[in-house]
Amino acid sequence: MVIVLKQDASKEQINHVVEVVRSLGARTHISRGEERTIIGVIGDKRNVQKEQLMALPGVENVISILQPYKLVSREFKHDDTIVRVNGVEIGGGTPVMIAGPCSVENERQIIESAWIVKNHGGQLLRGGAFKPRTNPYSFQGLGVEGLRLLQKAKEETGLPIVTEVMQAGDAELVAEYSDILQIGARNMQNYMLLKAVGRLDKPVLLKRGMSATLKEFLMSAEYIMSEGNNNVILCERGIRTFVDFTRNTLDLNIVPAIKKLSHLPIIVDPSHGTGRTDLVIPMGLAGLAAGADGLMVEIHPNPEKAWSDADQTLNPEQFAELMHKFKHFIEWQKSLYAEI
Repeated sequence: MVIVLKQDASKEQINHVVEVVRSLGARTHISRGEERTIIGVIGDKRNVQKEQLMALPGVENVISILQPYKLVSREFKHDDTIVRVNGVEIGGGTPVMIAGPCSVENERQIIESAWIVKNHGGQLLRGGAFKPRTNPYSFQGLGVEGLRLLQKAKEETGLPIVTEVMQAGDAELVAEYSDILQIGARNMQNYMLLKAVGRLDKPVLLKRGMSATLKEFLMSAEYIMSEGNNNVILCERGIRTFVDFTRNTLDLNIVPAIKKLSHLPIIVDPSHGTGRTDLVIPMGLAGLAAGADGLMVEIHPNPEKAWSDADQTLNPEQFAELMHKFKHFIEWQKSLYAEI
């Protein structure tokens, strides 16, 4: 359930409500909006009675949330969540571009990639230091050395870093080097990992599992938020279907669905979603048209020599074309809303 406080509720009244809920065996999650403070009640709520809470000073209303995902739902928080990373706003109304190589290979490659992203107007640099691979003999990433190289790329270009953490024991280590912790599709339901990143003060980019339903996707985000981390970014990266022309089927239906059901921002990854370089640009633009808060794509100075995912990676010229169209879309979007 959600406790809606009065507009003039004092700090003392808010603290008192929190103390009462906790004394009844439940946890609380506070969300402060522009006009109202809302307290989410988490955990076993059988001993928490609506009538009892309504009687507390400062309480305006108590609302039961029907969805199993509480904290990520629009019922809990009506306003869109904006995740701020080093001056970049994700979910603030203007789409953002996250780009970089699938994996960090060496210093020259990641630095050059970072400058390509920077010079063409991208806002964040992605790159894998730890790589989950289907084939155990494929390149698994440089590990800690890859994290250090990503940090060096950030120092040179100023781009915030997005990189994947694969296990709970590495969460704090990866958080030292990155600005956004990525949870990959294969780990979307790794609940120990979700709890670990939920306890950190670092934004989390959660990728949809390759066979995950909308409910399962949002419940994984709920795991993160239930641990206290409100800065969650969802990412649609394609699901597995019977289609074999593309690596995955990019499910753009989920973008407006998420916008309706949740306050969290959602971006689209057309690189993993299609697995084909020739489809990345059109499907990326389609994701923006569906309402995505940004894109994440794979780029490489020379995709032919990429150590992983070469067939879905944009070269510098293709990335320049994408950014040209990306910027035009943003301008069109602004003019459209101005007319409305």
